[in-house]
Amino acid sequence: MYDQSKLSELIRFARVDAGDTVIDVYPGDGKWTRRFSDIVGPEGRVTSFVPAEVAHFKNDPVGLMRTLAKEPGRGNVKAVSADLVAMPEVTQPADVLWLHLFYHDLHTALMQARGATAADFNRAVFERLKPGGFYVIVDHAAAAGTGTDDAQSLHRIDPLYVRAEVEAVGFILDAESKLLANGNDSHAIKVFDPSIKGETDRFAYRFVKP
Repeated sequence: MYDQSKLSELIRFARVDAGDTVIDVYPGDGKWTRRFSDIVGPEGRVTSFVPAEVAHFKNDPVGLMRTLAKEPGRGNVKAVSADLVAMPEVTQPADVLWLHLFYHDLHTALMQARGATAADFNRAVFERLKPGGFYVIVDHAAAAGTGTDDAQSLHRIDPLYVRAEVEAVGFILDAESKLLANGNDSHAIKVFDPSIKGETDRFAYRFVKP
């Protein structure tokens, strides 16, 4: 998805270190789970958390992560699934919670089908992180001022809206990265469109729990 230099910079931005406990929310094919597993090492832990709201997908996301956890050298990985806001009940207190290209989905009908809201999830993250822990969000940017209007249709969200939502539950913005910014993105095209897929304008925030 990213070249090696960007991958390395994102890892540094996320502040994931050896011995850490990391929660990778909606891990997809597990690429980030594997990277975090390598970084935290045998003394660390990585929880690959698949929201129950998407567990029924045809690619069997829970099964994929359970298979990953059985790979050689992945004894520090645990695959779990539960309703989105039940995440604190099935995970350990964490140093870092990683959310890659998923925050906008908190504002879609699919993720809200069981009654969860973005505010509910952000409170759950606040509860699960240790004091001083980091909540790292990378997502597709929507046009400024659009809020969540394009979350369902274009899979994009206004970065400032995300910041306001996360800060509202008690997090403090610790850093912002422009590493994945793309000034040529019109913000008016669905992220899966071939003309922009893989090259969308993306924002990265790192919040800290006081």
